[in-house]
Amino acid sequence: MSRVAEDTTRIGVAIDIPEPWGTTLTRRRAEAGDPQAAYTPAHVTLLGPTEVAAGALPAVEKQLERIAAAHRPFTIQLRGTGTFRPITEVVFVTLAMGISECELLAEAIAAAEGVNRAARFPYHPHVTVAQDVPAPALDAVFEDLADFSCRFDVSSFTLFSHGGEGPWRPRRDFPLGG
Repeated sequence: MSRVAEDTTRIGVAIDIPEPWGTTLTRRRAEAGDPQAAYTPAHVTLLGPTEVAAGALPAVEKQLERIAAAHRPFTIQLRGTGTFRPITEVVFVTLAMGISECELLAEAIAAAEGVNRAARFPYHPHVTVAQDVPAPALDAVFEDLADFSCRFDVSSFTLFSHGGEGPWRPRRDFPLGG
C-alpha cells in the first residue's frame, strides 16, 4: 500500500452494516480470500478513499455535519447478490431499499468543498463481499449469498481515516436529521 503524504489525510465515508449482518458479510469476504476483509468491515460506501489536505479536515467535517443534518434517517434493505464483472472483479450484496438516499448522500459528500475525488465509475451503492479474488471464489460468494436478506435503519454515517497501513479507523459519526 502506498503511504499517505504527510500534508494529506486519506478519508472515506460509509454506512456500517450493523450486527449480526456486518460480521456475517465480513467473514464471508474473508472466506473468499479477499485480503481487504481484514481492514475493511462490511459497509456501504458514500465516499471512497480520498486524500484531503490535513488542514482542510475540520472544514470537511463541518460540511459533513451540514449534509447529515439535511438528510433524514432511512431504511436500507440488502437482498441478493450482484457483480461488476467483467468491468471489475467484484461481487456484492445489493441494496433493494435505500438506494436513492445513499445516492443523494454520496452526491452531496462528493461535492463538499475540500473533497476532490474523481470517480472511476458511476456511484452504485452496494456492499462488497469479494474483490480481486479468483473467479471460482467470486462465483462461490455470488451463489452463497444469493438469498441473503436483511433490513436495518440508518441514523448516521461515519467518517473514516486511513494512514496507509492497517484497518480503516472511524473518526466520527454524523447523525442524520441533525
